Amino acid sequence: MRDEIEGFKNCKSIAIMGGTFDPIHNGHLVTAEAVRHRFNVDKVVFIPTGRPAHKSQKQVTHNEHRYLMTVLATMRNENFEVSRIEIDRPGVTYTIDTIEELKSMCQPDVRLYFITGADAIHQIMSWKEPERLVSLCDFVAVTRPGYDRASLFGDIREIREKFASRIHFMEVPALAISSSDIRDRAKKGAPIKYLLPQTVEDYIHKFCLYHDTEKDEVKFMLDLEVMQEKLQSALSIKRYIHTMGVADEAERLAEIYGTQGDKQKARVAGLLHDCAKDFPIEVRDRFCKEYKVPMDVNMKKTTDLIHPFLGAEVARRDYLVGDEEILDAIRFHTTGRANMSLLEKIIYIADYIEPNREKFEGIEEARRLAYLDLDMAMKYILEETIEYVKSKGRELHPFSLEALEYYKDC
Repeated sequence: MRDEIEGFKNCKSIAIMGGTFDPIHNGHLVTAEAVRHRFNVDKVVFIPTGRPAHKSQKQVTHNEHRYLMTVLATMRNENFEVSRIEIDRPGVTYTIDTIEELKSMCQPDVRLYFITGADAIHQIMSWKEPERLVSLCDFVAVTRPGYDRASLFGDIREIREKFASRIHFMEVPALAISSSDIRDRAKKGAPIKYLLPQTVEDYIHKFCLYHDTEKDEVKFMLDLEVMQEKLQSALSIKRYIHTMGVADEAERLAEIYGTQGDKQKARVAGLLHDCAKDFPIEVRDRFCKEYKVPMDVNMKKTTDLIHPFLGAEVARRDYLVGDEEILDAIRFHTTGRANMSLLEKIIYIADYIEPNREKFEGIEEARRLAYLDLDMAMKYILEETIEYVKSKGRELHPFSLEALEYYKDC
């Protein structure tokens, strides 16, 4: 956010291009450039919506995919910027909140132009705080050729007379392209080339966006490199180093005890096992409530037990992990549980023995056992961990005691 403030504070005029961008296409880009040229603005800021109020009942592609596609589409134009204002804001997205937040980043006399479809002009008075909204910015109503101008001009005249606001009209032929048509074509396997930038088309194909998920068994998730970049921002340096150690160790164990598919799952689970560990308390509590993370008595007493259960939901929602085996490995990497899957055991053990950990009593024995027999390693690590927790006067989670009971005969 600081970079955005630095980028906007010297602008005298900014055009705001909001939208779901699901996906962004050439019509959006042509419109943005036409507005920039006509009104001579310093920047056009593309703002992918978070949870748009007017589309609350519709399925929208994940925030990160829509944001990254917008970045790819605009990166070659130095006059275009992309903002995370809305996708990083929790709750339902309202235009007035975005305008006020953006205005706070700029000079007091900045002139804002809000680009919207002509259809939306009919609905402005139903938006949140419409009187304040039309006082803060100019509106640029854009439409494709053939739109009912008489109806549009009637609405513009009414709003102008009532609020003395500035509303402009632009016709943009490229708006004949629509995101919904691109989604439908992609779902059917029809070509989408030349409707959107090549980089965006490549991204859609890479992540299988807009496929028929009822027929497609692919489990969607972010690319590993994208995961690592997000984790670098979300974790402290020390935690990130530990995370990479766990991912490497988990991959090594999976290579010995599992299959090629297990190696990939192990790396993902290792990368994300602590993805919620460094959340500030207020963020952690907000996400637990928003993601409906079940809080038992033990978690309320020992808050360090919260992060793996919250982490599984963060992995699902923010990193697009749909594989329940990976999510369970994240969920139980701290407590363990009885009858753990191969992946759950690998992540639990890798978290304990990863090579970046400072040496402590018992770690070398745990490492030795891990490469002999996973169940023997589980028993040893559970015994050591439970003894350590007791020595600190902390309460044990029942899952840990159940796990030890399960593995005690190994």
